[in-house]
Amino acid sequence: MKILLYISFLGTNYCGYQIQPNGITVQQRLNEATKALFGYDCDIVGCSRTDSGVHANCFCATVTKKGTNELITSIPMDRIPLAIAKHLPDDIAVFKAVEVDNEFHPRYDVKYKEYVYRIWNRPERDPFVCDRTWHYPKKIDDKALIEMSLAASKFVGTHDFAAYMAADTKIQDTVRTVYEAEVRRNGDIIEFRVSANGFLYNMVRILTGTLISVAEGKIISNDIEDITLSKDRKRAGITVPPHGLFLNKVVY
Repeated sequence: MKILLYISFLGTNYCGYQIQPNGITVQQRLNEATKALFGYDCDIVGCSRTDSGVHANCFCATVTKKGTNELITSIPMDRIPLAIAKHLPDDIAVFKAVEVDNEFHPRYDVKYKEYVYRIWNRPERDPFVCDRTWHYPKKIDDKALIEMSLAASKFVGTHDFAAYMAADTKIQDTVRTVYEAEVRRNGDIIEFRVSANGFLYNMVRILTGTLISVAEGKIISNDIEDITLSKDRKRAGITVPPHGLFLNKVVY
């Protein structure tokens, strides 16, 4: 069997999820924790590759004994989250563990993922959310918020999202299906929520930057379709910083 872990983490102190030669990553901490818990090296395969500073409310990863396709343990599934917690830092938590088939793949078997980008929208900084939101001090009023919502709705559907991908990315297949895309305000926090069957590199951060350009009047909502069809990265908005981004949901 394989074990599928449901994980949440604060990405502030990590160089992303995947093992890197130049810094500590979430995957490294999971490798250390599973070895300590199960008594042998494990292969940890994640559902995604989050960038440095990006967070996760829900991240999924399978665990198997290194070099095999299974993991044998006498620890009950419902006890694994508490058992592994003893070996993880405070900014990484496992909140669920389930048994899955040996053929299961945490990335390729995903039906859809949902990301949330959070913007702190007031002139003053807030030290309690500074690493979990992007501070955008210029007021986004109700009229701008409506225009952002209209623009976000135009991301929905199956499109070539090359215009919203990091310019130096080598991937050739840039067609994705976005199921939902919406903008909401909750007090001083504006959230952009988007779900899709897959995401390109920096796609959510560039979509968010494009919505900010809409709020600033540099782009109007009716321009979105033309920008998408152009596949021209230069026509879309900026790539907003990583620390406002959360992987929010993974559905299999």
